[in-house]
Amino acid sequence: MENDNRERLVKILSAAGIASRRGAGDLIKAGRVTVNGETVFEPGFRVAPGDRVEYDGVPVLAEERKVYIMLNKPRGYVCTNADPHADLKAVDLIRLTPPLRLFSAGRLDKDSEGLILFSNDGDYVARLTHPRHEILKVYQVRVRREFKPAELEQMRRGVLERDELLKVHAVSRCGDCTYLITLNEGKNREIRRLTAALGSPTRRLKRLQIGALRLGGLPVGNWRELTPAEIALTLRSGEQP
Repeated sequence: MENDNRERLVKILSAAGIASRRGAGDLIKAGRVTVNGETVFEPGFRVAPGDRVEYDGVPVLAEERKVYIMLNKPRGYVCTNADPHADLKAVDLIRLTPPLRLFSAGRLDKDSEGLILFSNDGDYVARLTHPRHEILKVYQVRVRREFKPAELEQMRRGVLERDELLKVHAVSRCGDCTYLITLNEGKNREIRRLTAALGSPTRRLKRLQIGALRLGGLPVGNWRELTPAEIALTLRSGEQP
């Protein structure tokens, strides 16, 4: 996916705190601004990512653009940026120009797939991942055998596994050996550990929803930027699909 990220020169000067957009236009017309070493006199000139902008010979550093990205992670990819042994990193599927350092808002393990969010906005990532904000996440989970009603109830009440209480916010059957499971906190590999503890290990796990934001029809391995309305949706409590 490629986006035309060119921006008007007056906007870049304004974002860098040089002047208001009107004032920036006057500076440009006065010949005090260069792009890649060439003086530009047109305020509406569009600057491409990677172009060098200078004002009176001093480089202009505009504030880094905040991005919010939805990725449909394929199986086999890891979500951490720091694993030096990982051949396939989910963040490498996202190509931005210019490149930005992105962080995942939570994780999906290597064998899981589906909706994961990336951003360079640390406050946004922290809001999505801290349990106190109660951002619910919905998963489609296929297991080895059907759960009995008593086992589903046990999931809701909690199962002690390795001295840690694992429990779901909600669970409902949606097909043969397939369930929708909603989590609040999301401990490490919680669903896989929980289903294994109940005698029916997870065979496939796909995240469908974060907050009220749904994966929808985004193809596997593809990504797109969120709209402002969708960014707000991620911060709302989850809703069952």
